Amino acid sequence: MINVYHNGACSKSNGALELLQAKGIPHEVRWYLMEPLSVEELSALLIKLGMQPSQLVRKGEPIYKERYEGKSVTENEWLQILADNPTLIERPIIENGGQAIIARPPERVLEMT
Repeated sequence: MINVYHNGACSKSNGALELLQAKGIPHEVRWYLMEPLSVEELSALLIKLGMQPSQLVRKGEPIYKERYEGKSVTENEWLQILADNPTLIERPIIENGGQAIIARPPERVLEMT
């Protein structure tokens, strides 16, 4: 089953979800801003993405610029920061079994089907 870590305010996230729906591909949606991921869930997802926590940070977000830009932050600290501030998580993340991708552009979602 494909899992979509979705932010409804994001055009890329909406685009990926619309592609899945249009093609009739079964999927589940996790509205991660309303149901934030735990540190453990993020850790498992990062392994599937093949990324470090710092690589998942949206550096254009106001919270990043106000609190973290230019500061020295460890990967473990980023993990907790992402769990505490889900708006900083790059999106959309598409997970299928042992693999995950960031679907930018949204058409990348089709790589997971």
